[in-house]
Amino acid sequence: MTEAEDDAARRQRRFVQHFMRGVPHNAQLGIAYRGSGENWAELELPFAPHLLADPDYGVMASGPIFALMDTASGMSVFITRKAFEPHATLDLRVDYLRSPRPEATVIGRAECYRMTRQIAFVRGIAHDGDPADPIANVAGTFMFTAPSAPGMFAAAAKAPA
Repeated sequence: MTEAEDDAARRQRRFVQHFMRGVPHNAQLGIAYRGSGENWAELELPFAPHLLADPDYGVMASGPIFALMDTASGMSVFITRKAFEPHATLDLRVDYLRSPRPEATVIGRAECYRMTRQIAFVRGIAHDGDPADPIANVAGTFMFTAPSAPGMFAAAAKAPA
């Protein structure tokens, strides 16, 4: 990795961490940043008793998993665009394949695989430790709602870590 690529990766990481701290819903759920790349974001949703669908079995409800995947998907759009572009979720399909294991941390990874002038296309998975055994598959579209704010990554680089 070149010095310029390393610097860009640090700015991107600082932006994502700053964004995650600034969204109260994510904080309430405990959603946290794990990693990101050129067009993807990976977040985690740690187990918490208030997120249970069935307290007798310790299985997490589907709503927090949906929120995790919406956030990871939206974050992948920000990262791919390399600019803070306000956008709205037009459609987010979540196909649940199984329940997470009791008391498991759920990991959500989404990638923005195509972008037009107004629409971003995203896909991803949620898993509880093994990406080859997903909890859910996700496909979504996001619509840009306003012009981008230049310098997103430059501003994030100055944000406290």
